Amino acid sequence: MGQIIGITGGIASGKSSVSLYLQELGFTIVDADLASRAVVEPDEEAYHQVVKTFGEDILLTDGTIDRVKLGSIIFHDQEKRLLLNGIVHPAVRKWMRLKTEAALAAGEETVFMDIPLLFESKLTYMVEKTLLIYVDERVQLERLMNRNGLSETDALARIHSQMPLADKKALADAVIDNNGDLTETKKQVKAILSEWHVI
Repeated sequence: MGQIIGITGGIASGKSSVSLYLQELGFTIVDADLASRAVVEPDEEAYHQVVKTFGEDILLTDGTIDRVKLGSIIFHDQEKRLLLNGIVHPAVRKWMRLKTEAALAAGEETVFMDIPLLFESKLTYMVEKTLLIYVDERVQLERLMNRNGLSETDALARIHSQMPLADKKALADAVIDNNGDLTETKKQVKAILSEWHVI
């Protein structure tokens, strides 16, 4: 029986770089962000529920959901945000579970689940081990401002809307310090995988 490892981090902590590296090493990554887009594609069950709940005004001309429009509706309305999450989150969990089971059934020993809100959404029951990609807030702030062209105020608002990475450190089974360069990060990833007998 294979094992499932959860990867998490914060905005601009470098989680995507680590996921990409794990893919290069030949591992399957089941990505929650990808899942959240896949489950609201036309003809998916969650798509029909979202349209039924929020109306056809949220659709683009090609019939797909206008994510920007839907985002602006739920951003300012907690009740509607909870409604949407109640539709999308169970569908995402199911999609991820099916992809993971398929990979393990195909003989893979280890599958990684990339879940940004692993701790916040209390999804640790879906994985056996947790790997946190950590950076200091100062580094996170600089990277986010550079990457998204945000002002310091806007970048801080996004960072502070998530659970602090320092708090996540205490919850994770292993921590990758991503304050340095990618070579250093890759070394740490390999060391942890080796320690966990994954490679």
